[in-house]
Amino acid sequence: MQDVLMVDDSAGTSEKLISGDGSKLLVLIAEDEFLIKVNLEDVVSEAGFEHLAVSNADEAIRALEEDSARFCAVITDVRMPGETDGWDLARRARELQPLMPVIYMTGDSAKEWAAQGVPNSVLLQKPFVHAQLVTALTTLLNGAATSSIGQ
Repeated sequence: MQDVLMVDDSAGTSEKLISGDGSKLLVLIAEDEFLIKVNLEDVVSEAGFEHLAVSNADEAIRALEEDSARFCAVITDVRMPGETDGWDLARRARELQPLMPVIYMTGDSAKEWAAQGVPNSVLLQKPFVHAQLVTALTTLLNGAATSSIGQ
């Protein structure tokens, strides 16, 4: 992880978060419920991040396998249609980027987190407030940046 800077975007609507190399921080969102996905996109954008939102873990894994380094974090629902679920997505993300921040969202799978979740991740029980997501994301990103110093 590189240093993170805040810059004012040209439209003046919000600040964007950029990495030390000048690239915008891109969050991968995997959520199958359309309205929740749109809501997540809004929250992430308002927090200053760019995002790529997909409808299942299979699509998210394909995006990670194309270029995992472009993503600063993964936000994933646990239960989604397709071959893989959010648990599998997070494990694959960590295989590709060992310090990748991961946030799980679930309405019914919280009890599985200890056994299925990757280390140093956050699980948000649905429904949750926007501030919880932003706090989890920034906390994990700060932790990942601190962990990568000197590597």
